[in-house]
Parts: sequence; structure tokens; C-alpha cells
Amino acid sequence: MPEKAREDAVVIPIGTGGRPGRGSGRARPSSAARDLAPAAQKKSAAKKSAAKPPAATPAATKPAATKPAATKPATKAPRSAPVAEPAAPGAVASGGPATGSPREKVAAAPPRTGIPAGDWLSAAQGAAMEVFGDDWERRLAELMAFMRRRLEGDYEVDDYGFDRELTERFFMAALRPVAEKWFRLEVRGLENIPAEGGALVVSNHSGTVPLDGLMTMLAVHDQAHRFLRPLGADLVFKMPVISSLARKGGATLACVEDAERMLSGGDLVGVWPEGFKGIGKPFSERYKLQRFGRGGFVSAALRTGVPIIPLSVVGAEEIYPLVGNVPSLARLLGVPYIPITPFFPWLGPLGMVPLPSKWILEFGEPIRTDSYDATEAEDPMLVFNVTDQVRETIQHTLFDLLRERDGVFS
Repeated sequence: MPEKAREDAVVIPIGTGGRPGRGSGRARPSSAARDLAPAAQKKSAAKKSAAKPPAATPAATKPAATKPAATKPATKAPRSAPVAEPAAPGAVASGGPATGSPREKVAAAPPRTGIPAGDWLSAAQGAAMEVFGDDWERRLAELMAFMRRRLEGDYEVDDYGFDRELTERFFMAALRPVAEKWFRLEVRGLENIPAEGGALVVSNHSGTVPLDGLMTMLAVHDQAHRFLRPLGADLVFKMPVISSLARKGGATLACVEDAERMLSGGDLVGVWPEGFKGIGKPFSERYKLQRFGRGGFVSAALRTGVPIIPLSVVGAEEIYPLVGNVPSLARLLGVPYIPITPFFPWLGPLGMVPLPSKWILEFGEPIRTDSYDATEAEDPMLVFNVTDQVRETIQHTLFDLLRERDGVFS
């Protein structure tokens, strides 16, 4: 070990000279510690060593080493640690960063990168034009006004909870792409729907999930320019979220009293007499109508004297081909059936995507009831005959449409 290193080195026995975690307690660091100092401090130390006179050669200093130890002072005053001198502005030490002033550092830093506010605004305008079209400013203003009215409670619902504005702006807007792009809905016989006044639309029911009711509501709204008020089963109004949405969309409970009130008030009412037997039937029995109940819808039409419009829907049977059921689990959950299709539950949520079958909706000629007296609604034979007439009309139309179509998906 060189002589200089020996003079600087301080040996501290473990547990005697220093404090744990705080070094030796001496003011002057050792050479090993100075090697770890920043480059600026090393440069300052190098300048001080250059200003001192050159040290004597080992040959010249050797006689001095033979002097008696008594000539050295008994105690050595601790020397203060060297203070690093400030480096010149912009100067860069070897192996270290620039040590200029903070202002010069900020000036030398690269400019911040980001998207200018103008680009953000252009992107927002382009997105608005893509969604709302060329008149995006007016439609966006209407949307903001609609949201403000909803938050302030400035909207109306009828006695059944029907929210006309919400249904037209959101429910129908959400269903429209599915009907036009996915199911490619084709509607026939629109001239059989009266432009005003009460009428009862009676349709076949199919599809495992009752999407046919939603597609019928959209078709009547977009092409006949009327709102169809569907009559729903009890289960629909027992579900927490579905119940509220159904009420706001215009549905009400499938009971004779509500049906008569709506028909007398001039509403267009929709009913699916097959119920869960229709949408839950196996794929092997597709397009075979199930029993139409006890004819309660016919009694309501006879009492109010409104026409009955038969509706035949082709294409809904193929969206979820029902090949199985789990009755025990259905009873446990309190639902009519647990469907098993070729894709559900095997593919998980992906199996719930309906198949893109081609849909045809045909409204038949109205069956008039105004020629009957209101008291004749209590005649069971008359009710049965009219019910059977409606059922046979829908069944024969279904067979005709099936023979006419080229394929399920075309």
C-alpha cells in the first residue's frame, strides 16, 4: 500500500469508533470515500492538489522517515472536507452531466412534446360529424338539451310509465342498426295498420329470447310511424332492470283491463298469445304455433270494437336454435326454461350473440270486430272461433313465407 494511502487510511475496530449507519464520525473522508464523490468534487480536489508544490521523491523522503516520532505533534487537528468549487456555466465534467445554472438547464432542455389543442378540436369535430352527420352542431345541441331536461326532470310519462322521448331517441336508435344490418328486416302489409285509432296486433312468438317483440316495435315505429304498446308477461315486470326499461318503452302487464284501457284510448297494442310456450319450444317444432291461451285478447278487442291485425314473423326461430333445456335449474331460478343452443353455454357470452338470419314481417288483413256487440265478448264459442281464425291466418302465412324464402340467412 502506498505511503499516502497509509496516512489517509483510518482503521476503526468494529463496535468501537463509529456509530451504526453514520460513518466514522470524522470530518475528513478517506480516499475510498473520496473516490465515490461527484465528479465536480473530484475536479476541485484535483485543482487543489495541482496548486500544492510537488511532493518529494521517495529517495528524498526516506531520511525524513527516520526522524524520531517525538517530532510529530501529539494530536492532529481534523481537516475540514474539501468544498467543491462551482463549475463554469455549461461545463461538463468527465463522466458527469452539465453543471450549469438552473435557468440554463431549463433553456437547454428539449421542448415538451404533445398533441396541440387545435388537433384535439379537429378530432372532436370529425367524430361529431361521423356520428351526427353534416348537421352535427344542431343534433349535438339537441342531445345536450335532452340531457339537461332529463337531469332537471322536465319530461312526461303516461299512466303506464311510457316515456315517449326516451323510447324514440335511445331505445329505437339502439335497435335500428340490429334490425337493418344484422337481421335485414323486411316489412310487408304496412297498409293494414291503421294510421290512427285503436288496433290489436297479434303475432307468433319465437326465438328463445323475445327479440321478435322489439323488432316489431321498431318496424311499426319507423314505417307506420306509430308506437306499439306491447303486453308483457308477469316475469318481465319482476326483473329489477328489465321491468323499468319495459315500462319506459311502452310495455304494460298482459291483463284484460290494461289492454281494454289502451285500446279504448286509441293505442296500437301488441300481444303474443303463445307466451313462453312459443319462444321456448324446441328447434324441431319451429314455426308450429302453440296454443293461443284462453282468448283474452279477443275479448278485449270485442269489447272495444277495434280490428285485430294478424302478424307473421319468419326468421326469429333461427337466431337461437333451442336444442335442450334444464328444467330442474329453471325451477330453481324461477324461470320458464334454461335454454341450451349449439353455442350456449359452450361459448360463454359469445354464444349469446344471435345468428344473423333474414327476417320477414308480414301484417295481414285486419279482422273486424265492430260488427259484434260488446256483450258478445262473454260468449265463449264466439271468442274461441275468432281466436282460431286469427291463429289459422298466422299459421298459413308462415307456411307461405317459408316456401317463398331462399334460405335462412339470405
